[in-house]
Amino acid sequence: MRDLKIPGQRHPEKAHRPDTQQPRKPDWIRVKAPTSQGYRETHKIMREHKLVTVCEEAGCPNVGECWSQGHATMMIMGEICTRGCTFCNVATGRPDTLDVFEPGRVADAVKKLGLNHVVITSVDRDDVDDGGAEHFAQTIRAVRRQAPDTTIEILTPDFLKCDAQALEVVVAARPDVFNHNLETVPGLYPQVRPGARYFHSLRLLQRVKEIDPAMFTKSGIMVGLGEDRQSVLQVMDDMRAADVDFLTIGQYLQPTPKHHVVDRFVTPDEFKAYEKAAYGKGFLMVSATPLTRSSYHAGDDFAQLRAARLKKLGRV
Repeated sequence: MRDLKIPGQRHPEKAHRPDTQQPRKPDWIRVKAPTSQGYRETHKIMREHKLVTVCEEAGCPNVGECWSQGHATMMIMGEICTRGCTFCNVATGRPDTLDVFEPGRVADAVKKLGLNHVVITSVDRDDVDDGGAEHFAQTIRAVRRQAPDTTIEILTPDFLKCDAQALEVVVAARPDVFNHNLETVPGLYPQVRPGARYFHSLRLLQRVKEIDPAMFTKSGIMVGLGEDRQSVLQVMDDMRAADVDFLTIGQYLQPTPKHHVVDRFVTPDEFKAYEKAAYGKGFLMVSATPLTRSSYHAGDDFAQLRAARLKKLGRV
């Protein structure tokens, strides 16, 4: 696809193509290696509780900053996914059986970390009849018992191969935020997310609101995969039609040479333009920066999200 341009802006910095070895990251995407004591303590707690984190499995660039504050995003239902998305660094294959003790270990870790807000995600489990919906619900309930003051944000798979009741089971457990990422524009799904369906994911988010209109919904996409500006704006419109409250947009980074290539590095000014456009379309909360990820600053963003809803309702 053609490169995204903003009026008055020079040609954006190009990333690598398949015939080059490594991308050259611009300065705005570089981060420091994790070295803090807080990082080491969080790492220790994750290992003691035998927990998997998406921060490690997906190679998140923000792991040093987040873990220094104890903000690890826990990934339940194992570390092997039944899907093979070309952007994702999580291993693909046949997962182990679900660990019935995992919800309790997650809850214990949340309590030990003293978290005000926790993000819990998972691999896709197409091998399980309900896609892991009940496991999500048990984890949410376990955290509520152990850490009743902690707000809970979940980032779920699409439950594509399950019946409608799977989603209802998760929503009934009452997470504070229901997040499901669309990941990219619909035209790139065959290459980037071949096991998923764009309109199924969109409908999933819409159904959450139909089941519980008060629940906050959230979704995100990556840019730099080959999309153009108009397709990103259309995704925003689709999300708003599904009444999504919170949008995240971040730069795609290629985990290994075997993954989908980075088409380009989107500039900070372009991210600001996306943020402005998204607020203009009615999102309550928008995070759009090169380093934005679904759980990056999730606790602070949730506080702003609640405040934005109260303001919209005229209660502040």
